[in-house]
Amino acid sequence: MATTEHRPNIGATPRRKEDPELITGEARYTEDLTPPRTAHVVMVRSPFAHANIRGIDTAAAKAHPGVSDVLTAADLEGAFAAPLVCAWPIVDDIKIPPVYPVEGTRARYAGQIVAVVVADSRAAAQDAAELVEVDYDPLPAVIDPEEAMADGAPQLFDDVPNNVTYHWRSKEHSPVPSAGDPDPIMASAPVVVKERFRLERLVPNAMEPRSILVEPNASQGEYVMTSATQIPHIVRTVLTLITGVPEAKLRVIAPAVGGGFGSKLQVYAEDAICLALARRLGRPVKWTADRTEEFVSVHHGRDQWQEIELAADADGKLRAVRVRIVAGMGAHHLLLTPGIPMLGAWLYGGCYTADAYSVEIIGVFTNNTPTDAYRGAGRPEATYAIERAMDALARKVGKDPAELRRMNMIPTDAFPNYTIMSGLSVDSGDYTGSLDKLLATLDYQGLRREQAARRASGAARQLGIGLSTWIEMCGLAPSRVAGALKLVCGLWEACTVKVMPTGTIQVMIGVTAHGQGHETTFSQMLADQLGVDYDDVQIIAGDTLTVPFGMDTYGSRSLAVGGIAMHNAGEKVIAKARGIAAHTLECAEEDLEFANGSFTVKGTDRSFGIKEAAFAAWTAHNLPDGMEPGLEATYVYDPPNFSWPGGAHACVTEVDTHTGAVKILRYVSVDDCGVIINPQIVEGQVHGGVAQGIAEALFEGAQYDEAGNLVTGTMTTYLVPSAAEMPSFEVLNNPNAPSPTNPLGVKGIGEAGTIASPPAVINSVVDALSHLGVTNVERPATPERVWRAIQEAGQ
Repeated sequence: MATTEHRPNIGATPRRKEDPELITGEARYTEDLTPPRTAHVVMVRSPFAHANIRGIDTAAAKAHPGVSDVLTAADLEGAFAAPLVCAWPIVDDIKIPPVYPVEGTRARYAGQIVAVVVADSRAAAQDAAELVEVDYDPLPAVIDPEEAMADGAPQLFDDVPNNVTYHWRSKEHSPVPSAGDPDPIMASAPVVVKERFRLERLVPNAMEPRSILVEPNASQGEYVMTSATQIPHIVRTVLTLITGVPEAKLRVIAPAVGGGFGSKLQVYAEDAICLALARRLGRPVKWTADRTEEFVSVHHGRDQWQEIELAADADGKLRAVRVRIVAGMGAHHLLLTPGIPMLGAWLYGGCYTADAYSVEIIGVFTNNTPTDAYRGAGRPEATYAIERAMDALARKVGKDPAELRRMNMIPTDAFPNYTIMSGLSVDSGDYTGSLDKLLATLDYQGLRREQAARRASGAARQLGIGLSTWIEMCGLAPSRVAGALKLVCGLWEACTVKVMPTGTIQVMIGVTAHGQGHETTFSQMLADQLGVDYDDVQIIAGDTLTVPFGMDTYGSRSLAVGGIAMHNAGEKVIAKARGIAAHTLECAEEDLEFANGSFTVKGTDRSFGIKEAAFAAWTAHNLPDGMEPGLEATYVYDPPNFSWPGGAHACVTEVDTHTGAVKILRYVSVDDCGVIINPQIVEGQVHGGVAQGIAEALFEGAQYDEAGNLVTGTMTTYLVPSAAEMPSFEVLNNPNAPSPTNPLGVKGIGEAGTIASPPAVINSVVDALSHLGVTNVERPATPERVWRAIQEAGQ
């Protein structure tokens, strides 16, 4: 394998290439673009969570000045070749009722689109939308997934009894065998703990709301969609299925995108509507969500009831894990809705060993916004359950939670390729090393002494120390596993590396950035690999015309899948350049050494640079016989395994026992993300992830009334914390377990903080109050909930 001896960029923090246009306001987002003759679209949405639609009167709206048209489902009949696509039917007997972009007969959640207004200005469209009169016949609604399963609960679809869309069991549906049967062990184990947790719905709030612009070329039947999306390639394919527009005629561009967190890993009704309207009207069509609209229209995250049981020996050695999840799907399936809870099914055993394991997941329709991927997507849910349960087990057997974790961890010498209890193979890990580094950084024993002193003094403000040791399957792949899990697409990634005649590099890569720093990180990697300057590398992404193939960005796959595709393409470039250099220098290829951008004949000073090879390949005056001109290569990479980061986090809180107020004093993370390309970007990803996890634990939660109305549907009622509510983060790394699965040893980091932090925070709050008899505080742990837990424990 060709390598570069001098690596000035890997592990460094050069000036980020993305920042100048972002901080000067020169970046162009979808909302910045308004071509001439643009028609502006406003969606008319149901105010009822469940209602029959008896009729829609659009006359007054159509008469409003500036309005081009007002369309209902009946008007758009024939505009859609298929309903909205669910690409993950995780069991054979799953029930996926067809749902079209505009609903015409029965609204099933507040926010569902029932009509579309098109006008010459957004203001005119908004005013006209108020004039659309919909005759609703309200029906009873159900918003809790457990209540929706009950006999007599309101039914969303006539052919989905008890609203249960699927029942997934690891022992029946997993493509790999898991550890043994937990039932007999649970029946005979000396110690069994059973915990029940509620994971509230979460509303993603990216900095930029969703926005879509579709520009038609009517004479050619071609369309250019500019969209605030994470997945331009997937959007193109799925919209072809929904609208019938040929894939070759549809170009999707993701320009500057202001965050996503999974909420833009979606093909929404609005995408299909805007494309259908551009085809119908023959003019540009634009829609942008306002913030309040986004609360009910963007897909939500989490929404689970969890029951987890741990069986253990008397000393706390874990024997079996048994899990039952009731997961809220919302009113219907979107792109990946059914599979999101199942993504966590492999990780409810955490980074621990046990003899038996089973997971059961019941997917349930409810009268609220559909759920789908939110940062971590199934993995935070699993980590929350096992890490909360491990603290409960520690309390039951009288062991320190750090010691209980250490004694149950997968030993470092079990790697590489240890089969965890769910049946998947983990390529590398150093869980005890991360935990030990965390405890040393914390001065863990010193904190325990301070905690004991506060308890002895009866202080009003009690100290809590919460731990969370985590493992993640990410770098989502390989395609064969995806297929075995019934995902309809593969999870490969494509990249083309092109060395221009004068030596600058163009990289066309299928992963699309929306805040991750791809341009910087990928430039660092390729600059070192090819021995060129960092500024000589240009990264091109997010446009299906210039980058025809890709599987896009989610699941911490950009580096571990996309980055390896780029690396392998770079190796092919080096191999071709080696052939040109050998031909030019009149030597055998094996006599050449490659370092710092040059091929040198061993034992001599005769050399030939890769830039010289690029120019020679362009002129094609003197190439080896049979070699094609040009110096470029494409690689489509399908990883043989997932990427397996892990680590240990700790949260130290101070809880006011009089008011229930929680203050985070310290937050420390030790993460194993393999070889680090850019420490600054890794630190930033951890900061953002931990902040979102703290928000889940203490602040955020979608609350509904009994009628199914979202009562936390604005920024004044749905608490998104700011930097002022966050502590300073102490971010450390464990470099001792690079991935052996890929040639760079890299893993993922984008979801780590969100996976690890919620249980660390809640464990800390419970730990602060455990001497008062508190064993659980549901999230978000608001002051009222904490105070009530204290009062109930004292009764």
